[in-house]
Amino acid sequence: MIPSPRIARHRRSRSRRYDPAGTFRPIGLVLAVLLVVLAAIAYVLFQLLQPVPSISAHAVDTSVTVPGTAAALAWPAQGQAAIGVEGAGLLDTHGLQKPTPLASVTKLMTAYIVLHDHPLAAGAIGPDIGVSASDVATYQRDKAGGDSVVAVTAGEQMSELQALEALLIPSGDNIATLLADWDAGSATAFVAKMNATAKRLGLADTRYADAAGTATGTASSAGAQVRLAMDDMELPAFRSVVSMPQVTLPVAGLQYNVDAELGKHGIVGIKTGYTTTAGGCFVFAANATVAGKTRTIVGAVLHQISTPAQPSPLTAAFDASIALLSSAEHVLTQATVVHAGQVLGHLDAPWASSVALEASRPVTVIGLPGQRVAMRVVLPGRVSAPVAAASALGTADVRLGDQRAVVPLKTSRSLPGASLGWRLTDL
Repeated sequence: MIPSPRIARHRRSRSRRYDPAGTFRPIGLVLAVLLVVLAAIAYVLFQLLQPVPSISAHAVDTSVTVPGTAAALAWPAQGQAAIGVEGAGLLDTHGLQKPTPLASVTKLMTAYIVLHDHPLAAGAIGPDIGVSASDVATYQRDKAGGDSVVAVTAGEQMSELQALEALLIPSGDNIATLLADWDAGSATAFVAKMNATAKRLGLADTRYADAAGTATGTASSAGAQVRLAMDDMELPAFRSVVSMPQVTLPVAGLQYNVDAELGKHGIVGIKTGYTTTAGGCFVFAANATVAGKTRTIVGAVLHQISTPAQPSPLTAAFDASIALLSSAEHVLTQATVVHAGQVLGHLDAPWASSVALEASRPVTVIGLPGQRVAMRVVLPGRVSAPVAAASALGTADVRLGDQRAVVPLKTSRSLPGASLGWRLTDL
């Protein structure tokens, strides 16, 4: 039997009302979309909560040498030696740098302390120093011992400048004792000052036992004496005295400089020394042309002994010094070892290209061709983005001998922070 239209509509209505698939199909779709959205939100949150990778900073290869073909200096065949340039400091040494007797080169320290304790302005003569009977006895004792002496008499008045002239030109051992007593009250107290000053100046392997250089135990190295000589030459009174070929003293009269090379080869001083244990010693300063400019080369040659070809140890020291000076004058050069804008490091971040760290200024040194220049690039341990262009980040510490320059490094351009897009896609 065929159902009526009314019954058929009722059945269709019941079918729609109770069909499970039809009822839950829209709900399942909503849930699926919701899960996708939640997953997307979770991913975004997870990515954004991840720490941003750090920026790494690293230096490039910093091996630097003075440009030019390496050339050997004419070092002495014996003893030890050192060479430097005023304004640049000690540049090179030769031979084992260990304590060796100094003889009268010791007076470089004696003069240094006297002039620091009792400064002399240009043209000044300083206070008078009275000569006592004890000073005369010292003179007679030193003379009898064969030492280098300057005659004095009791009651004599000698200015500080005259005493320094007597110390440094004819190299009076007795004058060293006189100045030590005048400055510190006793030889013992003065020697304590000498050793304390050597330590303060950083003179390694240096020990003083007396003010004249005749006592056992007074010793130093060539390199240390070059450093001390440069400090002495900064004192106008010292520089003036050691350049004098002769002087007339109150009692001793006309006295000649023991430095027989003074005025030759550009030599303008400084001090000789000789004993049988120290051998021939010479610390010299000479004006020379280096890189088109007149500069003062300072050198030291110690412990030169007599040979059949050269029986005089002091003359041997002179000869070795002149050879060293001549070779240094020909090879010393001035060179730029770091250029402004030179890349000395990099900043690296995963989200951007590398940013160069550049030297903010050039560094020029005086040195020997082929000589290694020490350079240490110091970079910050942590760098946070963003970094602006020309930001100061790190330094380059450049050294050659006593020359030192600390150069700030700057970024070549900006380094942005990690973008949102990068952070969301970085897996």
